[in-house]
Amino acid sequence: MTDFIEIAKNAKVSSLHAASLDEKVKNSALKKMAEAIEAAKEEIFEANKTDLELALPLVENGELSKATFNRLKLDENKMRDMVAGIREIAKLPDPVNKKLLVRELDEGLTLYKVSCPIGVLGIIFEARPDVISQISSLAIKSSNAVILKGGKESANTNKKILEVINSALDKVDGFPKNVIQQVFTRQDVGEMLKCDGYINLIIPRGGNSLVKFIKENTKIPVLGHADGICHIFVDESADLLTAEKIITDAKTQYPSACNSVETLLIHENYPHADELLAALQLEEIKLIDKPESWAHEYGDKILAFKIVKNLDDAINHINKYGSGHTDCIITKDIPNAEKFMNNVDSAGVYFNVSTRFADGFRYGFGAEVGISTNKTHARGPVGLEGLTIYKYRLIGSGQVVSDYVEGRKQFHHRDLTQI
Repeated sequence: MTDFIEIAKNAKVSSLHAASLDEKVKNSALKKMAEAIEAAKEEIFEANKTDLELALPLVENGELSKATFNRLKLDENKMRDMVAGIREIAKLPDPVNKKLLVRELDEGLTLYKVSCPIGVLGIIFEARPDVISQISSLAIKSSNAVILKGGKESANTNKKILEVINSALDKVDGFPKNVIQQVFTRQDVGEMLKCDGYINLIIPRGGNSLVKFIKENTKIPVLGHADGICHIFVDESADLLTAEKIITDAKTQYPSACNSVETLLIHENYPHADELLAALQLEEIKLIDKPESWAHEYGDKILAFKIVKNLDDAINHINKYGSGHTDCIITKDIPNAEKFMNNVDSAGVYFNVSTRFADGFRYGFGAEVGISTNKTHARGPVGLEGLTIYKYRLIGSGQVVSDYVEGRKQFHHRDLTQI
């Protein structure tokens, strides 16, 4: 039986060591990780093949969704992106010890706001084995420790990838042990959610039921999103070919992704509505005009659509039924685009571009630990900056508060430019 408290304690200790790691050590660790995963590619594919063979009967009898099965599968493209993501993160600036504010409170009394790691991250994710390399590399670069709990469907792949990663990290001089750890059982999840004395942030990557369960069963702060109910609104001035291209990409490029479009809203005066819908059907997209719920995530080539009166009607629909993830307007009317982006209450608001761009790698974050619809700390694709917090450093020369309270000295609060 797993001794989760021991794992959590080890993570806490390693996080304190990781916080002071030199950037060169972190980058060396990332480069060795990328090389090791590349070298072990066939072994990882073999482990993934075992998971797929075990999962297929579950899909056939309805215990596992097709969308989940698709997320489970590792192919050459996902492997290439995994390795590229690690290398991109190695190239990014160190997010730790950045001066976010320098303010001279008085002569010889200077306040610094400095970025620092969060500490220990607990990551709970479903059948997405490529998540391990993303999170591990982000944790290393941001000087955090992480405890991973993947879905049981991807257990063999997860074990193999982490085995390869930790084998590479063991060869890096000065890199602490236990920065990246993994647990496997449902009991471990329960223990993780109780560990508020050791774990600083929980990040769930999965469906609504998983996120809801985690939020209701822990005192630890939770970062993430439950659903990906993404919308595209086709305004009356939208170019037909542009709309076809964007919507097709947003629905068919990877239908099971959380940033895939689920609802299409069309202005009632849009002159090409019939042509647009016909073009989408030719792309093998199933259109539904009367869904059981406007807040449903299909994860498949299924698209709900609705004719709306105007821009305001579209905005109201999105704010009522959306999940705050990513929503787009297709239009030639710039004031309408600005109004849409100002008034839609989502982490990502787009103008004439596919919702599939909501991704940490595509944003230049190297990778992402997840996408957050929270309104505190981090929002949207969460990359390196989202895995840091800050501390205040105050440097003086013997100052005491009583001098300021009793009027012998005064603050002048002057912001300095040496950030």
